[in-house]
Amino acid sequence: MQEIILCKLGEVVLKGLNRRSFEMKLMSNIRRRTQRFGKFKIYSKQSTIYVEPAEASCDLDGAYAACRQVFGIIAVARALPCTKTKEAILETAKTYLGDAMARAKSFKVESKRADKSFPMGSIQLSQWVGGGLHDAFPQVQVDVHHPELTVHVEIREDAAYVHGPAEPASGGLPIGMGGHAVSLLSGGIDSPVASYMMAKRGVQLEMIHFASPPYTSPQAREKVLQLARELTPWTGRLAVFIIPFAEIQEEIRRNCPEDHFTLIMRRFMMRLADMLAKELRCKALVTGECLGQVASQTMDALRVSEDVTELPVLRPLIGMDKEEIVTIARHIGTFDTSILPYEDCCTVFTPRHPKTKPHVEDVREMEQALDIEGLCRRAMEGRELVRIKA
Repeated sequence: MQEIILCKLGEVVLKGLNRRSFEMKLMSNIRRRTQRFGKFKIYSKQSTIYVEPAEASCDLDGAYAACRQVFGIIAVARALPCTKTKEAILETAKTYLGDAMARAKSFKVESKRADKSFPMGSIQLSQWVGGGLHDAFPQVQVDVHHPELTVHVEIREDAAYVHGPAEPASGGLPIGMGGHAVSLLSGGIDSPVASYMMAKRGVQLEMIHFASPPYTSPQAREKVLQLARELTPWTGRLAVFIIPFAEIQEEIRRNCPEDHFTLIMRRFMMRLADMLAKELRCKALVTGECLGQVASQTMDALRVSEDVTELPVLRPLIGMDKEEIVTIARHIGTFDTSILPYEDCCTVFTPRHPKTKPHVEDVREMEQALDIEGLCRRAMEGRELVRIKA
């Protein structure tokens, strides 16, 4: 038999009558993420998804790494199947995990018997396999409390499976099961992390970015596209809508009080994201806002910015501090790109003393000096779509 990948389900198992639809979506996502590594047979049994190579040329290493980044999977293990006899299980453990046993100072065996027709209980099987392994590797001590290596044996419907410790995967819910949303992607640290966190809750994302040439450079545009590329191992393929924003910012500068520049700019961003979301039939907006981090993210300012949309605004970072956000950015691989010194449109025309306690009625009155409909229409007409593949 050949080596396969076992994908352990997380909170998907709690979905009751809806569970099968979650499993089907998860298998579809795994199939799409692993297809570039070869042809795999992917199926679900007993709270585990099996990723089995269908041809000898499959890249199991690549598929294993990809599975670890698929939301909905809590742990991944490479395992070797064998016939369901104690002798076959012991021989498989000795050969498949022989190198790991030779390196370890201590070990134990953990068995799970999903197939209750197997003649030995879990504890009996663990003791029998553990005794055989200790005979084969006498230099390795048995330690059932703090072993350096745990040998896992799973007795399942089709076969027995032997593997070492499973590695943690991404958790969360399968992408596509949490709805469809538009995420505002800047060139900073926060918005890629917010996108990742909503994708982890099963949300399929469309990205929107606001560019202000000539105030922002081509390098700033490429930086954002690179952030999108770095998100695709987690989110799958992405569409990035790049919206020209310079005309809107110039009109705000000419017609509105300086201390309200950023607030009114944010309102236009929310309007345009709302227009795109409705066009794409998305049900929410996603932002990287964090309460109190900057002047435009006070409670009053957030109220003003979301006043222009009826869609829910999802803010997964709202209660986090910067260090927590940076830790996640490093984990998902976006941090180094986010800190590149190419400024996005949020830094254009930044007021010296921004308003921190604005009033919605005052801001609405200020915006009467602007051709809101015309500015939004021209921005949407000038948009560019860039598709990013995983």
